[in-house]
Amino acid sequence: MSTPIPDHFSLFGLEPRFGLDSDHLARAYRTVQAHVHPDRYAAAGAAEQRAALQWATLANEAYQVLRSPVRRAAYLCGRHGVVVTGESGRSVPPDFLAVQLEWRQALDEIRHEHDSGRLRELRAEAAAMYQQELGDLASKIDEERDFVGAADSVRRLMFIEKFVKELEATSEPDPPSPLPAETQDSMEADGLRRARPASPAS
Repeated sequence: MSTPIPDHFSLFGLEPRFGLDSDHLARAYRTVQAHVHPDRYAAAGAAEQRAALQWATLANEAYQVLRSPVRRAAYLCGRHGVVVTGESGRSVPPDFLAVQLEWRQALDEIRHEHDSGRLRELRAEAAAMYQQELGDLASKIDEERDFVGAADSVRRLMFIEKFVKELEATSEPDPPSPLPAETQDSMEADGLRRARPASPAS
C-alpha cells in the first residue's frame, strides 16, 4: 500500500490514450476498488486503513476523469504540459466565436418565441458539432500528438456541454440529451446536468 501513486491510466493498467473502451475501464475500476476497499482492511492498523481509503479515493477520482471524454482529453493534455484552464482559457478562434454568437442569439429567440421546433434543431446541431470535436480529439491526441490543438478542442467541447445544459433547461421536463451516454453520465457525476427523479422502489 506504500507504492508510489501512479497516473490515472497506470492505476487501471491502461494505455494513456484518448480512445478507451468504456467497458474495459469499468471492469478495471471495479478490480482496483475491490482490492483497495477499506472493508478489506478493517482488521488492519490505522496506517493501513488510511492508505486503503486514500487509494480508494484516488481510484474513484481517476475513474471519474477517464470516463468523461472531455476530462480525459484535458488530463492527457496536462500530462504533456498543456494545461486546459477552461472554455475561456485562450482567445476563441473567429469561426467558433461566430458559432457561439449565432447559437446564443438563436437560443434567445427560441426563449422569446417558445419555438420548440427550432430548439430541437439547435440541439441536433450542437450534438453534431460535439461528435465532430470528439472525432478531432481522437485524431489530435492518439495520432498527431497535437496537444495544443487538442486543448483548443477541449475548450470548444466545454462550451458545447455548457450550452447543451442551457438547452435542456429551456426544454420540456427531462428531455433526452443529444450527447453520448458516457458524456451524460460524467456530466451528471459532476453535477452539470439536472438531477433525475429517483426510480420507484420495486
